[in-house]
Amino acid sequence: MPPISSPDGSSSPVRPANSPAGEPATGPSSAAPRPRPSAELTAPTELTTPTELTAPAETPATGDDPSRDDPTRHDPTRHDPSRDNPTGDGDSVAERATRDLAAQFEDEKPGRVLSGPAGLLLTAAALAVGALSLWQVFRPLSQGSKYYLIIFLAGVLPLVFLAYPADLRLRARLAARRGRRSTKGGGNHDTDAPVLTRLASTTPTATDWVLVVLAVAACLYPVLPVPLGSGGGGYNAFLDRQGLLVPADLAMGTILLLLLLEACRRTTGWILPAVCLLFLGYGYYGGLLPQSWPVAHAGLDFSQLVDAFYNSDSGFYGTPLDVAASYIVLFTIYGAVLELSGAGRFFVELSAAAFRRSRTAAGRTAVASGFLLGTVSGSGAATTVSIGAVTWPLLRRAGYPPERAGGMLAAAGVGAILSPPTLGAAAFIIAEYLGVSYLQVLGWATVPTVLYYLGILLSVEIDARRSGVRPVVIDVASPWRLLARFGYHFASLIAIIVFLAVGVSATRAVVFAILLAVALSFLDRTKDRAYRLTPARLVTALVTGVRGVLAVSAVCAAAGIITATTTKTGLGPQAAALLIGGAKAATSDPTLVLVLTALLAAVALSLLGLAVPVTASFVIGWVIVGPALLDLGVSAPAAAMFVFYFAVLSEVSPPTALAAVAAAAVTGGRLVPTMWQTLRYALPAYLTPIAFVITPAGLGLLGIGGVQRIAFAAVVTALSVAVLAVAAGGWLPGVGPAGAPERVLGALAGVTLLWLEPVPVMVGAALAAVAAAGVFVRRGSAGRPSSGSPANPVEEQL
Repeated sequence: MPPISSPDGSSSPVRPANSPAGEPATGPSSAAPRPRPSAELTAPTELTTPTELTAPAETPATGDDPSRDDPTRHDPTRHDPSRDNPTGDGDSVAERATRDLAAQFEDEKPGRVLSGPAGLLLTAAALAVGALSLWQVFRPLSQGSKYYLIIFLAGVLPLVFLAYPADLRLRARLAARRGRRSTKGGGNHDTDAPVLTRLASTTPTATDWVLVVLAVAACLYPVLPVPLGSGGGGYNAFLDRQGLLVPADLAMGTILLLLLLEACRRTTGWILPAVCLLFLGYGYYGGLLPQSWPVAHAGLDFSQLVDAFYNSDSGFYGTPLDVAASYIVLFTIYGAVLELSGAGRFFVELSAAAFRRSRTAAGRTAVASGFLLGTVSGSGAATTVSIGAVTWPLLRRAGYPPERAGGMLAAAGVGAILSPPTLGAAAFIIAEYLGVSYLQVLGWATVPTVLYYLGILLSVEIDARRSGVRPVVIDVASPWRLLARFGYHFASLIAIIVFLAVGVSATRAVVFAILLAVALSFLDRTKDRAYRLTPARLVTALVTGVRGVLAVSAVCAAAGIITATTTKTGLGPQAAALLIGGAKAATSDPTLVLVLTALLAAVALSLLGLAVPVTASFVIGWVIVGPALLDLGVSAPAAAMFVFYFAVLSEVSPPTALAAVAAAAVTGGRLVPTMWQTLRYALPAYLTPIAFVITPAGLGLLGIGGVQRIAFAAVVTALSVAVLAVAAGGWLPGVGPAGAPERVLGALAGVTLLWLEPVPVMVGAALAAVAAAGVFVRRGSAGRPSSGSPANPVEEQL
């Protein structure tokens, strides 16, 4: 979800988590009293019921207000417009607080609240970059795509140094974690959506301005028409010097290299720059390694490396940056447009309405909200915060412990990167690397996404019955009424698929979807028409989208260091040979070699994802692990999606688990238990990708093959996911608790079923049947278990 809510990209200051009600908020506007940042969901509808999904705060009744006598209901006649829109710009304090909390855990998080000349400059530059990106879709620059990438990087890289301070994010995160520990794991019951103290509002320093100037100069140097000694002379002259860089070229390329490393440090921390320096050192010093070593190479001097980075198609201006400049920026603008038009609120309301009378309404609402918000977000941590701020009060009232609720929210939020039609940035890189349409990548992701959310929903149902979660009846309008009033928000999402299906390029499809969403926003019939995308709000959406792509652009450009070094040194095939050799050292059976290689690759990708963002993790994984899988006969789609899924799952993998950290910040739960709960909910997602590569039938999970193969793979894997959910949760729905023997058998059955061949499937099914029979026997000997449900469910209003 776009974390910025003003044309200059700034967010409203918010009150620190767990602060007293009277404590001033942080930021320049702290002098004015601010409403409590509840997880309020002001509906874009004219409902007769209150428009809050949250339960009322558990605070002592004061005054003579009779509505305070009942702590589980709100007075539908009492309404304070300032709570919905205290700033007058269509965004409530709660929305701004949610965006700010999401920003704390995003790789693309904004670091500064800019105002004054710096804010105006950022707004103007972002508008120019956004306009250029849209123009490029229909009127590409005549000099070619690399020329456009040079201009694009010259537009976004300087903005990184304006928008992101030089402070280490680690310091802020450690302070935030200390603040969470002070809650002693109990959450903040005085507020419905705990928030963290954001980075202090600062203005760019003199050093930042120097870096801005250097970034502009280094980025625009290749197209500078003025001769500078033996360098310069224009774009064509620069290309002619490929492999023969002059001192001016070398100096500017070195400056850009250092600037990109600093930009990555400011936006993602030290790890990715360290990885880039490791590859740089390997390229420079690799010639000194013993030539008998598989990873040794002839060695490259520094000018050769800079030439590969600065003046080749595999360096800074390679495929990753091309994806960021051509696709990601358009989809972030589209996401901002949908958010400002009220689509996010509608999706959450629709999820609540769909399950409002079910026993597990709270959990189902959280999972469904994650899926629907994920279709427009493509960001795991931001989606986790967005759904958590709204649904955590429901989960708390239902009796979920903070850690278990946090695990559910994190697992559901990470599905944003897996959910069509806006997959994560790595999905666009897959399309470019494999030379296929984005629609094909969406098709490959469809069945695995359904299986992923199936596993989470089953875990929700199991937890509700095992833990005696209380039902929560949500008083909200019917889903049909919501669809009739606000179903137009689905139109632009459907339009993207339709445009892609009829052969329209992905870039044009998303631009047409943006135009459609803007036009449909004028169907908003709420009292203040707050969701209509007027020119001022369109400017906000455009700037928000461009600012949301700043960090990923820096990461993608820096990824060129890795890809260019790998290409120049031949590291990819060498690493693949090492990986396969390690598997062959254990066995000579070709099938087992493939299985062991896949397992080793999964471990390597999981460890890699702990250190670097998803996009960089995929790029590195593809150039290192991809060749190994391809050499063993795995198809390119299966290998690419295998790397993609394990890169994405790094957001829920301990000990970093960015989405779990974000969920713990929302619920106030203990961090490590939240991570392990997240891992339990997402467990099937770690095993399903292995089925892509170990058997030919696994391609059916990617929608490749005939109907029979696809149906067989989907049904058997769904059974595997269900059995694994029962084994992890220790409960068979409709029967009762599963003991340790049944859980072990269930785990073996679930893993065996992933081997999509007739004999393993029959063995797995038999093991699953034995485990189920054991649960039945256990219930018969112990008596029918109590559901643990209260006689009077908690009632919530939306």
